[in-house]
Amino acid sequence: MCLPTVHADTFGSGPNAFTIDFVNIGNAGNENDAGAGGGLYSSFYGGVPYAYRMGTFEIAQDAITKAAASGVLNLGGGAWSATQPVANISWFQAAAFVNYLNTSTGRPAAYQLNGTNTELTLWTSGQAWQAGGQNLYRNKDAYYFLPNENEWYKAAYHQNTGVNADYWDYATGSNSIPDGIDFSGDTAFDAVFNQGFDQGSPNEVTNVGLASAYGTMGQNGNVFEWSESTHDGINDSSSEDRAVRGGYWLDAGFDLRSSDRVNSSPALEYSNVGFRVASVPEPSSTVLMCSAGLLALARRRRRATL
Repeated sequence: MCLPTVHADTFGSGPNAFTIDFVNIGNAGNENDAGAGGGLYSSFYGGVPYAYRMGTFEIAQDAITKAAASGVLNLGGGAWSATQPVANISWFQAAAFVNYLNTSTGRPAAYQLNGTNTELTLWTSGQAWQAGGQNLYRNKDAYYFLPNENEWYKAAYHQNTGVNADYWDYATGSNSIPDGIDFSGDTAFDAVFNQGFDQGSPNEVTNVGLASAYGTMGQNGNVFEWSESTHDGINDSSSEDRAVRGGYWLDAGFDLRSSDRVNSSPALEYSNVGFRVASVPEPSSTVLMCSAGLLALARRRRRATL
């Protein structure tokens, strides 16, 4: 089992500094989900041939506000408060934020965007990411990036039990529908979704229930999340619809299952769609990412339209 070690990366400076927590996603070379995890649902995603890191939480509005104050133009956002997930942000604007994470730390931009963050130019084959198959959206030297659909799916649903095809149905480490929001003021829940009460907005990004097997939070419910991938997974057109996953606060529990996915134009913004960030692993973590499976992952509750 790969243990969920957390590391916070810092961006910006002074009053505009912010951090993003990442967890390691190991078991490089695991298989796609083929329904072997004992659940009722599966979709043929999740195989990733390399180690990487995934943002522990959805990106909060505060990070977008501080990136904008540091000079990043046309970032959108503003649907919710500083500690809630950013929303009303297009795929292109999310990619622009990721570019800031790279360039502000002395690294190359992940995506070729125009000046208004409304269009993407594909990288050439020589410039593009090749690990796991050619990805013309992502630069080969990108350090931070939007998670593609396989990276997102693995972090959410893989059981973290080795290089296998064992996945949970839900991103709370279970094949059973998690406990949602049952009434106003509910603080005991597994994921933020409507299980009898529509609270009308997402929770703070750190108050979203149970973790996945790798230690990510909120990949089920709260807000939908953009993936880097086109709906067909080829990434060969700037304007093609992107895959969106995870469900949001008004969804029913059934909508959070691993087999559920929707798509949207990358130019559109919604009050219930945000994103999280992934990255390459730190050099020191590429070898010692996994244990021999002798320790069990301890999970704990956190207090808390498309």
